[in-house]
Amino acid sequence: MGLLSVSLGPFRNRVRTVRTWSRDFSTFSATYRNCAALKRTSLIQRRCGGLYQHSFALSRFLSSNKPPKGFEKFFPKSEETTGMNKSVEDEATKERQSVETEGRDTEDEGSRRGRGGSDQQWNWWARFQEDFHLDAKTAWNLALGAAGMASAFLFFHFRETGIQISWKEFLQLYLSRGLVGHLEVVNKQYVKVFPAHGVSTSDVGYFWFNIGSVESFERNLEMAQQDLGINATRKVPVFYSSESDGTLFFSVLPAILLVGVLLYTMRHGQVGGRNVSRGKGNPFSMTESKAKIITDNISVRFKDVAGCEEAKLEILEFVNFLKNPRQYHDLGAKIPKGAVLSGPPGTGKTLLAKATAGEANVPFITVNGSEFQEMFVGVGPARIRDTFARARKNAPCILFIDEIDAVGRKRGRGNAGDQSEQENTLNQLLVEMDGFNSSTNVIVLAGTNRIDILDPALMRPGRFDRHIYLGPPDIKGRASIFKVHLRPLKLDFSIDADALSRKLAALTPGFTGADIANVCNEAALIAARHLNQFITTKHFEQAIERVIGGLEKKTQVLQLPEKTTVAYHEAGHAVVGWFLEHADPLLKVSIVPRGKGLGYAQYLPKEQYLFSQDQLFDRMCMMLGGRVAEQVFFSRITTGAQDDLRKVTQSAYAQVVQFGMNEAVGQISFDLPQQGSVVSEKPYSESTAQLIDQEVRLLIDAAFQRTVQLVNDKKEMVEKVAKRLLEKEILHRVDMVELLGPRPFQEKSSYEELVEGLGEPEEDASLPKGLKDWNKTTGDEKYRQKRKNNSAVYL
Repeated sequence: MGLLSVSLGPFRNRVRTVRTWSRDFSTFSATYRNCAALKRTSLIQRRCGGLYQHSFALSRFLSSNKPPKGFEKFFPKSEETTGMNKSVEDEATKERQSVETEGRDTEDEGSRRGRGGSDQQWNWWARFQEDFHLDAKTAWNLALGAAGMASAFLFFHFRETGIQISWKEFLQLYLSRGLVGHLEVVNKQYVKVFPAHGVSTSDVGYFWFNIGSVESFERNLEMAQQDLGINATRKVPVFYSSESDGTLFFSVLPAILLVGVLLYTMRHGQVGGRNVSRGKGNPFSMTESKAKIITDNISVRFKDVAGCEEAKLEILEFVNFLKNPRQYHDLGAKIPKGAVLSGPPGTGKTLLAKATAGEANVPFITVNGSEFQEMFVGVGPARIRDTFARARKNAPCILFIDEIDAVGRKRGRGNAGDQSEQENTLNQLLVEMDGFNSSTNVIVLAGTNRIDILDPALMRPGRFDRHIYLGPPDIKGRASIFKVHLRPLKLDFSIDADALSRKLAALTPGFTGADIANVCNEAALIAARHLNQFITTKHFEQAIERVIGGLEKKTQVLQLPEKTTVAYHEAGHAVVGWFLEHADPLLKVSIVPRGKGLGYAQYLPKEQYLFSQDQLFDRMCMMLGGRVAEQVFFSRITTGAQDDLRKVTQSAYAQVVQFGMNEAVGQISFDLPQQGSVVSEKPYSESTAQLIDQEVRLLIDAAFQRTVQLVNDKKEMVEKVAKRLLEKEILHRVDMVELLGPRPFQEKSSYEELVEGLGEPEEDASLPKGLKDWNKTTGDEKYRQKRKNNSAVYL
């Protein structure tokens, strides 16, 4: 039976080939009939005519009476078939002649259209690229991928599979007759039987049969060979191999296609119809750092930073560390790892970092602290690692982390999931800044407004060696800042910029650099609003009032009773402060509504860092002057003193709780809760809390009684100032001197000079000798000569 099945194999293959050819004949015959039906259209006739010729040739070949070679005995000759073939050939000849005759009419039109246009119109490859918006490279990649998958499918589906036999057939037909050359156990599942040398099996290369297990197959084969009397030298050799049958390939094919689509999408930047860039829209770039390497397009320089000369000197030294390290290494000094810039908002922390990026000739990398925080676990530490890896790659360089409190908060505040992720990010930051892999020339600068909430491990030396505090500038710093911001402004020719900057510095106590920049910009806007060609001093004064009090509400018209109450309220503040020694001198008082207030008074405080108990008490009395004036003159009080009472209460609690200025409570200090924070428990007992509240009430009552007495003593002066306010709405210092006379206390002469523009408040911007060439790389010979000269000076 086995030999018979082998001999019938070629016959089966030829029958299969004949069936395939007959299907092809049917297809081409149908095409021919369609072309004949549409031959009235000249253009389609020409194209179908060519197809018809090929179809006719193939049909003539397939319909001939000659069978394929080797199959002559299966196809006997037939006269009927021969006659039918001749009739088909005659009909085809007539149709071809008709098509050629009608096609000549359209030949000229086709030639006019040009060969190139026809090729372009019917070039399906070009149309495919155009329809799917693919370039040539992408189209070829897709074609190669499709061809590869088709080839794999054809290989696994149409590869030679051999002929399956049973174990019994293997023993009786092959092993017992000595026709087996060797056996091959494939994947421990089936056995291939290869014929011995010289044994012909036609087109079949091997036979195969399934096995249960390798052990049972080996045992059965050994027993069968013993039963057949096959000695050890003639035993059939057995080999073992592993082959892929395509099951694994087709199981992982969907995953391969999905990954391929994702890679193609990210490669060509189209996810949901939008472009994908590094770190934006790319799902695999989530752990990449969002740090940016600053190029040379930063316009801010150190000359644009004023009011913080000490901090600027520290930053200059950091840049000098990187450019001239030998200057410090020769003395055994180590380059600091980093510095943290802290201070209130608007004091110039980020501006100083921008100036560093603009001046330093080393790479400057900037990143925001919040960019390390994401909703996915592990993204923060990964971005920290990527940021520092990029910094080390560009070393020596400066890495600036703005708002570091977003990632550097104290640990152990809770057990929530986001808290754990934040701690992991902080731990990675600690390791990168001072771990085993931190010996690189990377200086880390950080900026924050809340240095009190940063983790102590982050703030220790070795990570942030220097803590640079940028507070609100003093009068000299404000004058320097005004000079910087006055440079691009178009001032009146009669104005001296230096004198104006000193005067404006005196008028803006407590202003930060951002406030001063806002004042200069508001002055320019006011001048442009009134179509002035230059900016005058009046515009700057209006800008200061705009920043301090808010927008002037000209449309808000007060009724006469309310306006009178506001006038006496502001007059009470002005008169009480005028006759108290430690109160700030009055500069201007107004009852024009601005912002949320119905009136305001502008004072000229002293640059002072230590306050005595008497000074604080006088300030409390001045703040209570408006409420006392309402009670004295109208025998009623209003809600206009709400802000004054809040400030008085804060000052009284600070004196009792923080400053230890109360005898009953004693020389102790407790932290006051910050505004808006939730206090779970107080740091003192309930009895101490009651004592504090009692002493605060007594202190405020004492200030109130003293203010009542002062207003009653100066009642006529208060009334005089109030009536003048109702008349003019704005009173300046000159008007107050006219109404009340000079103050009975000695004025601050330095401020008087500054107001008049006479003082010389200049910041010390000189650099130490070692930092004069901070932005230049010093060569070895020049550096040795420089040190030699400095040593000679000291000798």
